[in-house]
Order: sequence, then structure tokens, then C-alpha cells
Amino acid sequence: MPDRVIGLLRWMLVVSLFVSGCAWHANAQGRREARGRPADALCGIDVLKRDGFKQLAGRRVALITNQTGRDRDGNRTLDLLASAPGVKVVRIFSPEHGLYGNVDEKVGHTTEPKTGLKVYSLYGETRRPTTQMLEGVDTFVYDIQDVGARFYTYSATLGNCMQEAAKHQLKFVVLDRPNPITGLIVDGPIADKSHQGFTAFGPMPVSHGMTFGELAELYNREWGVNCDLMVVKCEGWKRAMWFDETGLTWVNPSPNMRNVTQALLYPAVCLLEATNVSVGRGTDQPFELFGAPWIDGRRLSAELNGRELPGLRFVPIEFSPKESKFKDQKCQGVYIIVTDRDTYEAVRSGVTMAWCLNKLFPGKFEVQKVERLLQNKQAMEALKTVGDPAEIEKVWQSDLEGFKRMRSKYLTYP
Repeated sequence: MPDRVIGLLRWMLVVSLFVSGCAWHANAQGRREARGRPADALCGIDVLKRDGFKQLAGRRVALITNQTGRDRDGNRTLDLLASAPGVKVVRIFSPEHGLYGNVDEKVGHTTEPKTGLKVYSLYGETRRPTTQMLEGVDTFVYDIQDVGARFYTYSATLGNCMQEAAKHQLKFVVLDRPNPITGLIVDGPIADKSHQGFTAFGPMPVSHGMTFGELAELYNREWGVNCDLMVVKCEGWKRAMWFDETGLTWVNPSPNMRNVTQALLYPAVCLLEATNVSVGRGTDQPFELFGAPWIDGRRLSAELNGRELPGLRFVPIEFSPKESKFKDQKCQGVYIIVTDRDTYEAVRSGVTMAWCLNKLFPGKFEVQKVERLLQNKQAMEALKTVGDPAEIEKVWQSDLEGFKRMRSKYLTYP
């Protein structure tokens, strides 16, 4: 056999072993490769429909939902419940962005045209149902898709409504949905008590790694909500699954959350949202890029790539947002390429982005405003003072481990 053929075969063997090793490593970390046919995962609404809606028999329902509340076949949860035998939908509540998920400002009350039902906004005059709004209701049903980040406000709407259910002695039913960025990413500082509210319902990290059904159980038992809670669980979903492995159709949970990559990057890039940096709102790829008129994109990308953040590479970019911050202004910044989503570290990446901006553009970058979503004073102080951004995450590791121990009691999916 010619030497060059032998050499080629040896090279192919090395590559094969390397790829196998990478796959083994990913599996050893609790994840799996996104290969082959996606799973036929069922959300809570699919299970409820399959079971003939028996869990809601005889109930007068206030449905908390938006455009993501639908079954595998695309039918709205609202329409399914409105036509379900023995179920009476009395009221609809909508979260931030409204019933159709297309509003990026405060939302008023309205009427749903197909059913004629009143839709009360929980992102306008009030952020929780009032006694008057709950007249004639004996059961809340919650069906909204989350993205796995503490400051995505749907988790606070969940908690607020659970508290009102406890106050008014109403049953609370969560129709569960997968965490789209897997149920394994648990990262970041715990929100200080002073920061808790609509972008931090309680003392949780930036990425909680739970479904809403699991979070509801934690809220109920650990944080003293104590409502009459029932979770209709997903079927066929495992913690290591990304959304694109479920076989479910992606529906934008909010106007600027358009794919799994953006959901993955959101816990990192959104830490910059309150500062004088555009996170891509008003572009075609929000949360996949960020920048500002005062940024030198080449300097920033070089600095970030030099930090060797796992799973990410940065490319200099110019863009002009069509709306939101820096509308119609030319911005320089970076486009983020996810090279390995299984090794990516969300909050380490986010605080490193902020640290590099502060290092390269002192006096221009509004670094203190990062605290509004980092929501932890100790971590914020470290971000401003450490000489190496890799040191920042050490500040929150002890508290994060405590949250993980508590969280483990409520993980219901393998």
C-alpha cells in the first residue's frame, strides 16, 4: 500500500477518534449531540388535550397566555380550552408584549375577537390580577413559553399570579413547556433582595435551568407562595435537550427573541441592555450582536477573542438599528458566533463583555448600569475592580451552589 494512502488512513483515524472523543465529552457533561430525528416532545397543553381536559373538568378558568400558548399542531390553548367539554374560560390575562407578543411597550386591556372574552394586561396599569378581574374565576391556567433567564419577565408574571391564586384561594395549573436552552444551564449571581421584583421574582441566578412547572413548585414551597398548585408536565423532553431537538415549532416568545441562538445568548448580552450599548434591537439579529457609536469594533473583538470564552468567537461589525437605542445611527461592535453551545458559559461571557467594554472605553461605557440586570452588588463591584474578568464568577459560586442544592428538589425531568 502506498505511503500516502497509509498516511491518509492514519489521518482519517485520528479525526474519527477526535470526533468520537468530542461526542463522548459532550455526553459526559450531560448533553447529547443534536443528530437525527428530533424527539416527539409534548407540552402540558398536548398532554391535557390527550387526556380529554379531565384535569380542568368543571372549572371556571382565567387563562394566562400569549402567542406561545399552542399545541404541537398549532392550535391555540385559548381555542382548545374554550371548546373543551366541561371547561369554562371566563377571563384572559396577557404578559409583557401582549396576547400576540408583538408589542414592545406597555399594553392596555382589550377584547379577544374570536371568543369575545376580556383580555386583561399584566404589563400596563397593573402587573398582577386584581380582585375585580378575578370575579367568577376558580382556576388559573398558565401557558407561556420561557427562555430560561431570570430577567425575562414571564417568570415574575408566573409568581405574581400564583400569589394572587393563594390570596383568593384559587387553583393554579401550569401547562409546562421545555426550557429552550436545556435545563442544565445554571449560572450567575443570586439576585439581591433590593433588586427583586419584576425582573427577579426571587433570589435566583441569571440562568435558572428550570421549566416553569419546576419553578412554580420552587416558588410554592421555598418562597412561601403556598397556592393550590398542579403542574401538567411535558412528556418526551429531557434536560439535555435544546429546543431544536424537541420537534416543537418555534414561536417567538417576544418580538426580539427569534431563535434558539438568541435565547442562548440572551442571559449574557442582555446584561448590557440598561447601558448605553445597543443589544441589536431594531436589527435582524437581536442579542447576536451589540455595539454603539463610540465603540471601536476591531479593538473590542480582538479583546474578547483574547479572553478565549468557551464556545464563542467575535467578529467586528457595523450596523444601524432601525428602532430602539441608537435608531438610524451607525454603530460599531461585535457579532457573536456560537462555535459550541455545549461549552458556552452564559454569565461568565456576559460579565466579560461588560468588563472589556469598561477596560477599552472607560468614561464612555455606563458600567454601573450593568447592575440593573446583574442584580448583585458584590458581583458588580468585582466587575469594576478585578484585573481579570475570569475572577468575577468566583464571587457568586458559593451562593450559586446553594441555589443548585435547593433547585435539585424540584427537578422533575431526567
